[in-house]
Amino acid sequence: MNMFSRFMKDESGATAIEYGLIAAIVGVGIIVGLQSVRGQLQSTLSKVSSELGSAAN
Repeated sequence: MNMFSRFMKDESGATAIEYGLIAAIVGVGIIVGLQSVRGQLQSTLSKVSSELGSAAN
């Protein structure tokens, strides 16, 4: 019974799981942020390309 109570009080594994969850949330945030930037970057580059094409004429 003593070994079971020590196991229930041990929180070292919980800390590792918490850090893993934090890392996963940060990773998802980075992916979502980069997808937003990707769309804006494509729009900007498309506009620059069309402006350069019309300036060449």
